Amino acid sequence: MFAGSQVCLLASGMATFMHFQDIKAWQKARQINQILSSLIDQGRFTKHRNLLLQIERSAGSMMDNIAEGFERGGNREFLQFLYIAKGSCGEFRSQLYRSIDRYCILKSEFQKLYDLSSETLIYLQKLINYLEQAEMKGWKYKNRQELSGKTTANKQTGKQANQQNSTQQ
Repeated sequence: MFAGSQVCLLASGMATFMHFQDIKAWQKARQINQILSSLIDQGRFTKHRNLLLQIERSAGSMMDNIAEGFERGGNREFLQFLYIAKGSCGEFRSQLYRSIDRYCILKSEFQKLYDLSSETLIYLQKLINYLEQAEMKGWKYKNRQELSGKTTANKQTGKQANQQNSTQQ
């Protein structure tokens, strides 16, 4: 269904993500973007073009950085992009205040979007905390680790075979 079947292995109580779409923080960020798109389509930000561009970029940045970091396949890179997504989440919340102050959104819309961004932030932080403690470096390193283990095992098996041959002669 989706391009690539990369796996980010997260053990110890964390889910295994087959696609970035499986990540709760990404799902929450998508909900934010859907609501924001609806408000934009209603013409709520027409008098405030710069605010429109900024709030749309920060909302999109949350989703996009989670996806890009995941697709890179290494925990260090993923962490870097999760921190960027977290920063975008803070920027988005600040822009919500500007949006309500300029009467682009209602108080109830502000609260819904603020709550969703807070949930996104919580999911991001939990994932960051896990990845910082994870022993596995990421799926792109998985094959490298397996290959280096096999190479070491093959070298040892080869040495054992040579020793047996020399003792039999």
